[in-house]
Amino acid sequence: MTVENAGDSGADAGSSSDSRPTVYDLAPNCTVDEVDEGSYYHAVVNGVVDYGVFVDISDVVSGLIHESNLDRSYSVGDRLVVRLDEIRDNGDISFSVAGIDSYRTETVDHEPTITTITDLETGANATIEGEVAQIKQTAGPTVFRIVDQSGIVACAAFAEAGVRAHPEVELDDVVRISGTVEEHDGGAQIEVDDLDRLSGEAETAARERIEAALTERAAPHAVEPFVDWPAFESIHDELEDVARLLRRTVLEGRPIRVRHHADGDGMCAALPVQLALERFIERTHDDDDASRHLFKRLPSKAPFYEMEDVTRDLNFALEGRSRHGQKLPLLLMLDNGSTEEDVPAYRNLAHYDVPIAVVDHHHPDPEAVDPLLDAHVNPYLHGEDYRITTGMMCVELARMIDPSVTEELRHVPAVAGLSDRSKAEVMADYVALAEDEGYSREDLGAIGEALDYAAHWLRYSDGQSLVNDVLDVGCDDDARHEELVAFLSERAERDVDRQLEAADQHVEHERLANDAHLYRIDLDRFAHRFTYPAPGKTTGQLHDRKVQETGDPVITIGYGPDFAVLRSDGVRLDIPQMVAELNDEVVGGGVSGGGHLVVGSIKFVKGMREDVIDSLVEKMADAAIDDDLSSTAALDD
Repeated sequence: MTVENAGDSGADAGSSSDSRPTVYDLAPNCTVDEVDEGSYYHAVVNGVVDYGVFVDISDVVSGLIHESNLDRSYSVGDRLVVRLDEIRDNGDISFSVAGIDSYRTETVDHEPTITTITDLETGANATIEGEVAQIKQTAGPTVFRIVDQSGIVACAAFAEAGVRAHPEVELDDVVRISGTVEEHDGGAQIEVDDLDRLSGEAETAARERIEAALTERAAPHAVEPFVDWPAFESIHDELEDVARLLRRTVLEGRPIRVRHHADGDGMCAALPVQLALERFIERTHDDDDASRHLFKRLPSKAPFYEMEDVTRDLNFALEGRSRHGQKLPLLLMLDNGSTEEDVPAYRNLAHYDVPIAVVDHHHPDPEAVDPLLDAHVNPYLHGEDYRITTGMMCVELARMIDPSVTEELRHVPAVAGLSDRSKAEVMADYVALAEDEGYSREDLGAIGEALDYAAHWLRYSDGQSLVNDVLDVGCDDDARHEELVAFLSERAERDVDRQLEAADQHVEHERLANDAHLYRIDLDRFAHRFTYPAPGKTTGQLHDRKVQETGDPVITIGYGPDFAVLRSDGVRLDIPQMVAELNDEVVGGGVSGGGHLVVGSIKFVKGMREDVIDSLVEKMADAAIDDDLSSTAALDD
């Protein structure tokens, strides 16, 4: 508000000693809510009739000076000072000529009534304030999706067909938008009359208001874990932090991209989180297609985030930003992402400030990955180990995001644990929980086998409908679930039997210096390739058979031209450490890989296979015997 002098008084404008009346000069968009009876206003004549003249004191506030209150004749465009005499119940306003010679002027800026997005009413004029979450150019208008403290709404602004309206506005700007609320595709949409970027105190106040509200709305739900497990308590708070991060991401309108290991535990982790996030997105966004635009899940065949995967993900994200005006997504890594092998891909994302969260149970390298992560949940970071599977953790994470998924997930931790062969002391409790829902232990095992079989053939596809039906999460047909599991698990068993029949007679055996049995097989020569089961699962099945046959500590190596997969029972193999040592010791070997203490995979240069395997066996011969350790997961390629 600014102040000017008018008339011949010598008092300073704005001084408390200035007794002259104030005449208000209204901004063009001031409304009747910003005027008062008895006050003086600068006016301009907009019409002359027999019974008086009509005057405007702003673009939207007008009224009549009756002829009885005129001091002379006026023409359209004449300026004068008026007194607002009355605002009638029907909205009509009457003025009179002020008749004052000396006054001071105050300029009044429009302060609109701000409507929260959830309070918008179709057909009403409204003004909102919020942050720009998306800018999408259509063949007609430019559509801005705006986030305030209560929700998200689309705002359509038109310059010319296909031409960007308000090109000065960018993602994350705070704006004030006025317009008419209309219905579009089943939801509210504001047809924009005015759009202004906020700055200074107005911007700060709006950001603080939105930040406080979104922080409150993003709070995860307090849910009791399915089973009482002290080992799980240490990671509970960190799972809540991830749930808070994911909920906040949805509220802000940022997409989420999930990468997960393509095996039973990885799917038991990803599908519950997907179900919870999609439901939360549907409740938060008025766009029926929001979950399709804001959530994407893809499997990763490798036990780490490969450059091939990150390149695809970045390309997809950048195309989304270019074509749909979206923010770059948050990446959620599940049952993967904790090791040094993930670092190059993470650094690639860091160039674009993509946030990353990881929930994993593989042996981690926190010094390598944590500086690049926004959140990292891993049992090893709390003195626990791989028996707490990622699927077990993510079932609880999903319930923190949206507890409505609870009844559909009671069987999932048992499937995850059996798929990953967890030796957790609460496995019996998880199986009992599933049995109460009608899943026998045999059913749970078959679901896990069917998931592995489906994952193998899906390769890089998410196979959403298929895997949902197999796991019975988000599945609306019990009969189809049962038929699919029976068919896929039977096919998996048939193919495993055929593979073992071909491979078993070619397995080589030796007794190591630590008295452990070592079995090894050249899978490239003596197993079916490019079919089910993959080398990792083939090695795991052979290993299980040898453990049952001997009852002693057993190590199994299945290898090909440039890879090896490792399984161990009763022998403490620190596979991540062995990989690091091999990379230093075998010059030119190009060794990489990782895994758990007793299960892992490595890659190397083809011509150095003999040196790498021989060095690996030497390390295995020196490993300590530990009867409490057993392998837990069937590996992929």
